[in-house]
Amino acid sequence: MVTSSRNGLRSGAQALILLAAPLNIAVLRALEQGPQQQIDLRAAAGLPAQTTLRAQLRRLEGIQAIEKRRRNRFPGVLEYEITSAGRDLLLVADALDRWLERAPGGSLAPLGDGAAKAAVKALAESWSTTMLRAIAAKPHSLTELTKVIRTLNYPSLERRLNALRLAGLVEARTGAGRGTPYAASDWLRNGVAPLVVACSWEQQHLRRDSAPLTQIDVEATFLLAVPLLRLSGDLSGSCRLAVELSNGRKHSHAGVVVEMAGGRPASCGTRLDGYPDAWISGAPSAWLSAVIDDDAKHLQLGGDSRLSRELIGGLHDALFGARSPRTPA
Repeated sequence: MVTSSRNGLRSGAQALILLAAPLNIAVLRALEQGPQQQIDLRAAAGLPAQTTLRAQLRRLEGIQAIEKRRRNRFPGVLEYEITSAGRDLLLVADALDRWLERAPGGSLAPLGDGAAKAAVKALAESWSTTMLRAIAAKPHSLTELTKVIRTLNYPSLERRLNALRLAGLVEARTGAGRGTPYAASDWLRNGVAPLVVACSWEQQHLRRDSAPLTQIDVEATFLLAVPLLRLSGDLSGSCRLAVELSNGRKHSHAGVVVEMAGGRPASCGTRLDGYPDAWISGAPSAWLSAVIDDDAKHLQLGGDSRLSRELIGGLHDALFGARSPRTPA
């Protein structure tokens, strides 16, 4: 059985939900060009109700993505400016746009319209309710999901599963039992890219109010991303991908063991015991840097160095852009 985080949102979900609101995107994009008064922001955002705009501005101020400043002396002119956190939040928006461009029914980018909002919201909600962790492991029917996820009732799970299906994030499979099992689509697997960028933003800029990365998050991320790997055709062997988690005085590891055969994933499981041919270990920040920026200098590698290095680079390439052929270090 899996459960959600204490505040109901897993790491990364707050950033995604913020960016699913078109008004927030419009404000941040406008302020990216320079400081602006509220009247100018309202025009740039399509003339929303003033009360709505003020509420969203307060929300963006609350997470320090924007700030108010008075230009000149009193009374002066009150302007809004984007902060470094706000500029980094736009990098999350860019990752979402790149993902939305690959939607199975045609591009949904840029962020802002109803279909894009629905897709991002479905991704964020299924992440926070741990549906992604369940579906990443194997196809599940709605009935099976109710047995795995005890924090939501049947109607809530049904609504979220329907949202995933309508967005093209899950695909129906043939099942032997009652109900239709649904599996992760390739587009959902590629959704790991904006998820990890959102997690990185929250860990850097929203540390006090963001849920820490947990075993469920780590396992879901690897289980979704690993099937996208395409490495050198002669590469085979097993590798443990382990993230070092810390909760106060308690330390643990979470991750997967991947078996590669002919450059393709043959299996991926969450049991970390045994004696793999290679292993990779590091803190969440080190893994985020490796996957997002292709910077593995803070990870610890052991065993078959070619296998471990190609796996790290392959995860980055699969999610953020391939470079082929890949030259082993």
